[in-house]
Amino acid sequence: MKLKELIRPNILALAPYSCARDEFKGEARVFVDANENPFQNGYNRYPDPLQLALKEKIAKMKGVKPTQIMLGNGSDEPIDLIYRIFCEPKNNNAVAIAPSYGMYGVCADINNVEYRKVSLNSDFSLDAERLLAAVDEKTHVIWLCSPNNPSGNLLNRTEIEKILTSFGGIVVVDEAYQDFSAEESWINSLDRYPNLIVLQTFSKAWGMAGVRCGMAFASEEIISYFNKVKYPYNINLLTQEFVSRRLDLVAEKESQVGIILRERAMMQEMLPKSKRVRKVHPSDANFLLVEVDNAPSLYAELADKGIVTRSRHNVTLCNNCLRITIGTPEENQILLKEI
Repeated sequence: MKLKELIRPNILALAPYSCARDEFKGEARVFVDANENPFQNGYNRYPDPLQLALKEKIAKMKGVKPTQIMLGNGSDEPIDLIYRIFCEPKNNNAVAIAPSYGMYGVCADINNVEYRKVSLNSDFSLDAERLLAAVDEKTHVIWLCSPNNPSGNLLNRTEIEKILTSFGGIVVVDEAYQDFSAEESWINSLDRYPNLIVLQTFSKAWGMAGVRCGMAFASEEIISYFNKVKYPYNINLLTQEFVSRRLDLVAEKESQVGIILRERAMMQEMLPKSKRVRKVHPSDANFLLVEVDNAPSLYAELADKGIVTRSRHNVTLCNNCLRITIGTPEENQILLKEI
């Protein structure tokens, strides 16, 4: 991989916004640089633009360097930045598996980048050769979600390795649901594959969807371009403080994950007992893809009873499927009763 050949020329030439807090090192007595209200209330100053204290904490937990982390407003921000850094509008393209997370395609459309979808096998497994066949000299990014959304399954590690070693561009592995899987994280392979970007989030297992904080892990050089392009204060101080406090509650998070995994196994066993359910697909995530007799009808019936599921009926390989998140034990019993 020749990284600079993948990056848009205007990004290479970009002089990023710089604030005095970036330039000043040391302990300051007086802050009169940023036109802030000077009266202290805990939040009158701009937040650390690089979130260094929070990154130090995350780095220790994940076994990486703080300089290998970019924090975004959810995972959607780094997804968008990947297009803005690596894909020239109307010129480059991105290749992705189908079905998968919809924002990869939405962000491609927003950035005017061609988005090429390659279907998974009928069992939602990955065929690396078929995916690579869709690549040409204009392809700069490949999107892989593992465990995948909405199918819930892990993608075969050997197939992903084939893509990482065969493709000269950026390979993104989105691990939003990795905490619910027994698979080793791809973060541990960053040093082996300089073209690898791994996405994770605090929205799922950590229970912070309302806070909006996602993580991108990559080489220090790739992260330097994220920092160059992102807005200066993209993660506010309230979010930084809240996430930092929650990271001290690892035992609580692991307990909740354990309950979700037990409930997932129970739901996998009980759902097929309904006459409305045809198949429950295997899952390594905190949800199940469930094939039913008539997805639009069942979706509407459940909604009328105040139960919101996700219809994936019109998505590749997901005909008559609902995606059902594993809820609390009480929520799961209500759902089972109604189905």
